[in-house]
Amino acid sequence: MTSGPGARTAGWQAPETDSLLVAGFRRDPELFTGVYDRYFRDVYRYLAGRLGPQAADDIAAETFLEAFRLRDRFDPGRGGLRPWLFGIATNLVARHRRSEARYYRTLARRAPERAADSHEERVVTSVTAERMRGQLAGALAALPAGERDVVLLVAIGQLSHQEVAEALGISYGTVGSRLSRARTIMKDVLEQETLHG
Repeated sequence: MTSGPGARTAGWQAPETDSLLVAGFRRDPELFTGVYDRYFRDVYRYLAGRLGPQAADDIAAETFLEAFRLRDRFDPGRGGLRPWLFGIATNLVARHRRSEARYYRTLARRAPERAADSHEERVVTSVTAERMRGQLAGALAALPAGERDVVLLVAIGQLSHQEVAEALGISYGTVGSRLSRARTIMKDVLEQETLHG
């Protein structure tokens, strides 16, 4: 149990739906902690995949501060809390594009680490995954920002195409076309790396 201004009373339970969360924080801003409790881990994991764990701490906190500040503007008619939060996080990532590109370039250059004392098949799988991680990071770095946003919201954020559309304020069809372009670009980059690797 926490204490202080954001403390919850005994017996408090997280609402089961976003609509209950929204109704709660509209009545009492302190209940916005339910949004944080429900979605922080997902937003953090998405940001860590894009910017690394250190930057993710700061940007995730900033995401929820911004969401709290904008809570009265949240419109459930335009989508759920989850895509709204991922949209805010993605907009904040845009301010850190250089950090993101640097992170992916670093991952692309990192040498694969060898697994010690493990079963042969596990070693082969691990080494292959490590090798591919660098190639994948290079391919992600080659994507234009809009395509990268869509790919990572789907891959790391695990958002549906509709949620990605809501998060980015684009049409459902645009999500599909950006994914298609991203696949083509990434396939070409990965093939080039395989030929020259």
